[in-house]
Amino acid sequence: MAKEIERKFLVRSDGWRSAVETKSELKQGYIASMDDRSVRVRILDGRKAKLTIKIGRSAITRDEFEFDIPIADAEELLENAVGIVIEKTRYRVPFQGFVWEVDVFAGAHRGLVIAEVEMTAETDDPALPSWLGREVTGDFRYSNQALATEYGHDRHGLSHSA
Repeated sequence: MAKEIERKFLVRSDGWRSAVETKSELKQGYIASMDDRSVRVRILDGRKAKLTIKIGRSAITRDEFEFDIPIADAEELLENAVGIVIEKTRYRVPFQGFVWEVDVFAGAHRGLVIAEVEMTAETDDPALPSWLGREVTGDFRYSNQALATEYGHDRHGLSHSA
C-alpha cells in the first residue's frame, strides 16, 4: 500500500520560477468525494491518464492507490465529475534535497498558487523556501478535492496569496 505524506503551503512570490525543473498541464476531477476518501481522475499533458483512490483523514499522511487508465476513459469520467474539473499547471522545483510541486491554477481558481512537498516520513523536515507563504497542510479548503467539489475559493474565504 502506498502512502502519501505531504505538506502544503500558499505561495507568496515568484521566486520559485527560476528553479523550475519540469512543467505539466493537468486536468482533474473527482468521481467520488467523501470526508475521508476520494476517487480522482487526472489527465497529464493530454497524453497520460490516472485513476487515484485516496483514503484517510490525517492532515499529512493518507493511503494512495494509483492506476493508469486509457485517456478516452479519463475524458468520459471527467464529464461525470462531481463539481468542477480543475485545470492547473504543475511545476517541479527542487530545493535542498526535496522536490516541491507548485500548482498554478487556471479556470475557476485562477490566481491560486499552492506548493506541496512530498516526504518519505512524517518526521522529514524539509527546508522551507523563502517564496512560501502560510502553511495550509490539513486545511481541507485548500485540498484539490474541496477546490473541485465545493467550487469557488471566494465562497470559502480562501486567499489567493500567502
